[in-house]
Amino acid sequence: MKAYLACARTLALDLRLMMIKEQFPPSWQNQLAKLGFEDLTAIQEKMFEPISAGDTVLGISPTGTGKTLAYLFPSLLRLTPKKAQQLLILAPNTELSGQIFEVCKTWAEPLGLTAQLLLSGSSQKRQIERLKKGPEIIIGTPGRIFELIKLKKIKMMNVETIILDEFDQLLSDSQYHFVDKITHYAPRNHQLIYMSATAKFDHDKITENTLEISIDDQVLDNIQHFYMQVEKRDKVDLLRKLSNVEDFRGLVFFNALSDLGSAEEKLQYREANAVSLASDVNVKFRKVILDKFKEHQITLLLATDLVARGIDIDSLECVVNYELPRDLETYTHRSGRTGRMGKEGYVITFISHPEELKTLKKYASVREILLKNQELYVTS
Repeated sequence: MKAYLACARTLALDLRLMMIKEQFPPSWQNQLAKLGFEDLTAIQEKMFEPISAGDTVLGISPTGTGKTLAYLFPSLLRLTPKKAQQLLILAPNTELSGQIFEVCKTWAEPLGLTAQLLLSGSSQKRQIERLKKGPEIIIGTPGRIFELIKLKKIKMMNVETIILDEFDQLLSDSQYHFVDKITHYAPRNHQLIYMSATAKFDHDKITENTLEISIDDQVLDNIQHFYMQVEKRDKVDLLRKLSNVEDFRGLVFFNALSDLGSAEEKLQYREANAVSLASDVNVKFRKVILDKFKEHQITLLLATDLVARGIDIDSLECVVNYELPRDLETYTHRSGRTGRMGKEGYVITFISHPEELKTLKKYASVREILLKNQELYVTS
């Protein structure tokens, strides 16, 4: 009986996926095939119909499960070409906004739709000129978007859907007043879509009658988890040695900004190919660093959780935890930076004390990995 029910569920899911894909134009079908996407992810499948129907939706799914396309696929198909400013997408930082913009262009252009990226720190005058061309989609950070609304360059009465990506950050104290004001300028019957990798947020800030879709139990079995035993004083040297491993590239997470700064200084002194993505680096230079890392010109990218939030590096091979993350949620967020959209990836955590290993084993099923003669070996 159980086998029959499981088979019936699988057939029902396959049928739903087939019905969704039938709504995709041929150009999208070709793009999916080219990118090797045979199936939609769970969050993409479950959010398609409610968003298509115009419902206000809250989507929660782990990092790396395709949340951006989960809202873009149905939202883009609802738009009317040549009708300006229908869709507004808000993101908490410039990196995430830029990444959403690039993904959006890939799927919007075949539909005859255009997107405009609006960021603080970029020329407002140029942005206003581009808005005159009537883009159907506007993507940006809340501060700049609100400035342009006040200047009457963004006409919120045209906006039919507002998407809040990484909404747990957007609803934080520093951004919430902008988000709240922006949503109040929109028509009363506008659609709201909230997306996040975490369920930790203030429910009072969510619109009433919001449909919640949570995939927080999804296991990313394409990611392998390892640990390396190392004395605290030898951690920087171990990073240097990892940077010399052939074809190695890793996003290295630090719990404290002070440790990141100290490690970067020591690594660069020892001529290791490592750069930090510090919060005080200006937007253009941060983009240069990220682009070089994506092109494998930088081996180690050093970051804290705050700075790395929302960064999407396609085909990132490895995440390194310089020390044990503070909790399971942080570990899960970091791990999701690799193995995105079903690709292979691995996580290495530096362990300096037996108690840390005990805690790590509560986060994930881990194996020890060793570094010998510039090669990595799994012990068991």
